[in-house]
Amino acid sequence: MSAYVVMLREKTTDQAQMAVYSEQAVLARAGHEVTPLVRYGRMKILEGPDFEGCLIHQFPTLEDAENWYQSPKYQEALKHRQKGAEYRVFIVKGVGD
Repeated sequence: MSAYVVMLREKTTDQAQMAVYSEQAVLARAGHEVTPLVRYGRMKILEGPDFEGCLIHQFPTLEDAENWYQSPKYQEALKHRQKGAEYRVFIVKGVGD
């Protein structure tokens, strides 16, 4: 069953680091079966604390999502994201299993 990586960007702290992250994160998807579903589009928060944006990527399985996140290329990109912004990130399994 599909799994989804959800990233909630709370606050950008260094735009230059985020620019590096953006370039590297795209390259880190190579070799992984990932479908971008949401990429920081227009949104309206209905409940809970405000945040800047949301990204959602779909993977075939929970293991595929974890493998992408733990991959050396994404871990290198992640360093820049962590320097450039505050995030909440999680993987959630889709319904059906």
